[in-house]
Amino acid sequence: MSDIRIEALADTPAVRAALTDLLIETVAAGGSVSFMHPLERERADAFWAGSLAAAGRGERIVFGAFDGDGDVPVATLTLLLECPPNQPHRAELAKMMTRPSHRGRGLAMALVRTAEREAVARGKTLMVLDTARDEGAAGLYEKAGFVYAGEIPDYALKPHGGLTGTLIYWKRIGAAA
Repeated sequence: MSDIRIEALADTPAVRAALTDLLIETVAAGGSVSFMHPLERERADAFWAGSLAAAGRGERIVFGAFDGDGDVPVATLTLLLECPPNQPHRAELAKMMTRPSHRGRGLAMALVRTAEREAVARGKTLMVLDTARDEGAAGLYEKAGFVYAGEIPDYALKPHGGLTGTLIYWKRIGAAA
């Protein structure tokens, strides 16, 4: 899809409402993004309030993908920048979500590539992530050049119940690539 716009998001009522809807929809569809179904709107909004506040402090960047000239993000990915003092070279990807109605259009890959470029611009040379074994985005991350490091079995509950493992990935970026 050629008409994708990616932006770093700020905490506005419209952005937070759109992200809250996206999180609730993702969890209802079985997305393993740390929450259980049914996800209460207040809990989803509180999550985004905290995440966007952390972005405002420079600890992370919450990216939104917009389809065409739309003004509502239909996908999101968070780039975690704040790591322990002995890991200043590392960044982490988290909370990849794409509306089911917008999957398969290149939004997720555009988000990953944007996050990677931003991490490199901030001097990061290693990127890590984890994704659920069941219903996760392993194929997308492998296509983006991430290397599978291993699995932790029974890591988390799936949104509708039952355990799933988490798959760990890494990628050298920037000068270290």
